Amino acid sequence: MKTVCVISRKGGVGKSQISVHLAVCAEMLGLTTVLFDLDPQASSAIWSDHRGEPTPAVVPAQAPRLRGLLRQAEAQGVDIVILDTPPSADSTAADAAAVADLMLIPCQPSAFDLDAIGASVRIAKVTGKPAFVVINRAPMQGSEVSETRATLESAGVSVSPVVLHQRKAYSSRAHEGRTAMEHEPNGKAAGEARTLMAWVLDIMAVQVADENRSVAA
Repeated sequence: MKTVCVISRKGGVGKSQISVHLAVCAEMLGLTTVLFDLDPQASSAIWSDHRGEPTPAVVPAQAPRLRGLLRQAEAQGVDIVILDTPPSADSTAADAAAVADLMLIPCQPSAFDLDAIGASVRIAKVTGKPAFVVINRAPMQGSEVSETRATLESAGVSVSPVVLHQRKAYSSRAHEGRTAMEHEPNGKAAGEARTLMAWVLDIMAVQVADENRSVAA
């Protein structure tokens, strides 16, 4: 079982959006997946309520119960766990990072986000585990993405090669518990989400059956 933690001490950067898209992508690839929603706002859990389906499983959770929940998930044969964390200054993000195999730090390509990302990067570095910034809600054109990447990498921060752009498909059916892969499977947003999931699995050395890759493509 592998655990992916999506963290950012800044709110509004798309943690839940990325979390639910990764969870659906993983299930489409034939991986038994559970998303633990550690954020009191419960955006991922509410999304799951709207979805009204058993997969991917989304469980409202609290940090003190996290290790026990992970043990239960592993005992039940779960392949991938995704942790959606709150932007608050408490210890929840640090607790989640401590049990993760990989950390993803969403960051919009703006000065405000770059100024706020230091706290998240420090949490990740304390664990000594792989951590990557994911540039999210990027504009379609302009130099913001390349400038953001250059700024982060010059500071020694690893950046995912996959960029998620500002696309309506990511959120247009969230009120129905749907992702871009489901309502626009051939769209660019769906392609970006699938590419991000494939990259995440490669980083964690998770094998997926060829027939599942072809179905999810």
